[in-house]
Formats: sequence, structure tokens, C-alpha cells
Amino acid sequence: MFSLEEGASFWNQSLTWRIFFASMVSSFTLSVVLSSYHLHPGQLTYSGLLNFGQFESLSYEFFEFPIFLLMGGIGGLLGSLFNHINYKLTVFRMRCINKKWLKVIEAAIVAMITATIGFGMIYFLDDCKPLGKDPTKYPIQMHCHDGEYNAVAAIWFQTPEASVRSLFHDPPGSHKAVSVGLFFALYFLLSCWTYGLSVSSGLFIPTLLTGAAWGRLIGMGLEFVWPNMARSLVLFGWANPGKYALVGAAAQLGGVVRMTISLTVILIEATGSISFGLPLMIILITAKWFGDYFNEGVYDIHIQLSGVPILPWQPPPLSNNIYASEIMSHPVVTFKTVDSVGYIVDVLRKETYNGFPVVEPSSIPESGSKSFGMFRGLILRSQLIVLLQNKVFNESPEVWKSMNFNMKLFQDAYPRYPTIQQIHVSQQERNFTIDLRPFMNRSPYTVQHSASLPRVFRLFRALGLRHLVVVNGTNEVSF
Repeated sequence: MFSLEEGASFWNQSLTWRIFFASMVSSFTLSVVLSSYHLHPGQLTYSGLLNFGQFESLSYEFFEFPIFLLMGGIGGLLGSLFNHINYKLTVFRMRCINKKWLKVIEAAIVAMITATIGFGMIYFLDDCKPLGKDPTKYPIQMHCHDGEYNAVAAIWFQTPEASVRSLFHDPPGSHKAVSVGLFFALYFLLSCWTYGLSVSSGLFIPTLLTGAAWGRLIGMGLEFVWPNMARSLVLFGWANPGKYALVGAAAQLGGVVRMTISLTVILIEATGSISFGLPLMIILITAKWFGDYFNEGVYDIHIQLSGVPILPWQPPPLSNNIYASEIMSHPVVTFKTVDSVGYIVDVLRKETYNGFPVVEPSSIPESGSKSFGMFRGLILRSQLIVLLQNKVFNESPEVWKSMNFNMKLFQDAYPRYPTIQQIHVSQQERNFTIDLRPFMNRSPYTVQHSASLPRVFRLFRALGLRHLVVVNGTNEVSF
């Protein structure tokens, strides 16, 4: 669902079944491994590696929806701020931190500053709680008296997943508002700085932890402003600070990545609270709406900065008066139906195109004609390389007889085709010819040169095209 919503500009229905089958196999395999790890082999009831704990009672009322909408808006604004800062950092990294040793130094500096901030918070903030009622699985005494544990250290020295679980499920009074607020501000900046480093650093868990911190802070604020009402609501499970931590985590993540469906499913699976799906969806939509007003999602920003050719949902605005002939690749490079080996090799070494129109030149060229010839098909770079590698030349009839147009020739080379630099062609073979007609695609998608940009865009988006040949009114490839 994540790939469908964010990571693809074209989706094939058969891919859905393949992913579903692969997901079921991986889930089953993981459950078998976890059951053996927990000394219960064969008990296939383990939910997975990521689990934020199931809420015992997670209810909501109509009067809470304005609070959820407000928190969704806050998440959208904070997500926009996160994306803006991270965008500036990424541009700075691309310009200045472009050497390997500089990347190593930056990662080391981030690690040192993160550790310094964590230890500084533990040392200067007095957030010691008596042992016995600590909700943390592994309490830490650091800078606390005997019989006490440090609540700030419990957040910093757990794994981020365990810290999210603590903010979701710790009972009221487990943390001080100052500790949670300062942790949120510092962790927000640190996670923004960390994302984009030349190390394997994630985005989901740090963003969830940041949102859980300010969400729990809002729950603590409600209890401070209306103490008597908050206590009565806690008895009914309405003003649970862990619930607002979940809302804040969803709003923060939605404001950063701008997704709705997949994030709702992920949070429902990670918390086991399917009844809370509607509020989560509303929160994520609100966060997306507020965030989109200022900038794009973090994935869209990095896709553009990296130059990854993923199409957006809609064509560029005000592009109806832009035609296919104005946006097509220039100069046009074509091959004849029967072309020389030397010319094919020279073109492949000079050009970077992955597809070439195959034309049949006119025997009697018209005066002033700007056409390469009648369009006959499309052939790929990989096909040409395979033909050159196997010496499928017209002057080598023994190769043609042994090959007998068998597709196994191309299947064996897939998917790691050699480069044109790895293909050796002798001087004598450069004068040979190749008949491209048996191998080219005789009916590729084409478009008239007068077609508008939105039409071309929708053809690529809907059909998942990689090549689209532009022809004139007489089906000729023009200059």
C-alpha cells in the first residue's frame, strides 16, 4: 500500500497479487522464526517485529473531533517545517558535503551531538520517579537516588520503538511536561538533521516518536487546564494521554510524508486499534491538507532533488498549449530497418537513449522533407546489445539458423545486460548489417506531433510507458 500510494507512478494489477503473495510468505516465515525464538515453536500468533502495544480501551467521542482536527493541523504545520529544514539541509549536503570523508565526519558529528544532548537532558533535568511504579521495562537510575529511576533516561536509552510504546502506554504522571516538551523540541531538530545522512537512518519511527511526544504533551496540557474534568474523563477512557500521543504521532507522520491510506493501516496494525481507524484517517487527511498548503511531502522533495523520474498525479498546470513536438527528446536518433553494425555501435556509444525508432527511408525523398522516413517499429538498447553480442549479422547465416528466432537469447541476458563498452566488434564486422525487423516492436505506442502535453502525460501515467514515438500526419518520424 505504501508503494501504491507514494512510490509508483504506474501500477499493474498483477503486481498487487505478487506483492500480496510475497507479503503472506514473509509474514508466515517471520511468525515461524519468532515462535521458535520465544520458545513456542509452531505458535503462529506473533504479529511481527514492529509493535507499539495494543490499547486496552481506545474510545472517542464527537466532542473530541475538534481536538483531533486541531492536532492534525499542528502535525501538518510541523511536518511542513520539518520538510523545509530538511530540504535546505539536503541542498547544502549536495553542494558542500560531496566527498566521502566529509560524509563520515558529518555522521560522526551528528552522533556526538545527539549523545551530548541526551546526556545533558538527563543530567540537568530532575525527572526522577520512585521505583515500583515505573512503566519502563528496563528502568535506569542515572543521576537519581537509590530507589528511583530517571524518566528522561528511560526515553533516551530505549530503542525508538520502545520509546514510542512508552509514550503510548505509560500511565498519567509518568513524565514531566518540561521533560517531554524539551525532548520533543530537541528530537525534532535531531531527526530532521539525521534524515538524509549517508547512513541507514529511517524516517517513520523518529517522526512517530516526535509526534508522540508533543501529542502526549497536549494530553498533559488538557489535564492541567481542566484538572477536575480530565480526571473524570480518564475514568471513562476518554482523556487518556496515550491516546493523544497516538494522535500526535499520526499527525506528525502525516504532515511529513503526506500519506493517508497506508499510514492508517500501518498505525492500526502497529497498535491493534482497528476501532480508531476513522479518527486516524481524519487526522492524516487534515495533516496532509495543512502541509500541502506550504510545501510537498518529504519523499516528493527528495525524489525531485535526486532526479528520479516519477510522474506526479496530475500534468503541469496551464500546459494545454504545449505540444508533443516541443517536449520530445532532441536530436532524434533512428535506425533503418536494415542498418550497418558500425553505425549501430557508434550510436550506442554516443547516445544514452534506451529506445530507438526504426524507420524505412523513402526511396524518392521529397524536396524539403524533414522526415527520417516511414515509422516501422521501436527497438531497445538492450536488444541491440544482445544482437551485437551474439553476432546476429546478415552475413552470418549460420548464427541465424542456430538461433531460429528463439527468445531464449534475450531471456538469458536479462536483466544484467552488458554495456556497449563490453561488446567487441572487429573492423570487418563493422561493415556487416543487421536486419532489425524480426526483433523490433512493430506496434509501439505513438502520438501525433500536435498532441498536447496533458495527453502525453496521461498516456505515460496510465499505460506505464517508457518510450513514446512522435510522428507526423503521414506516420513519419520527423526532425
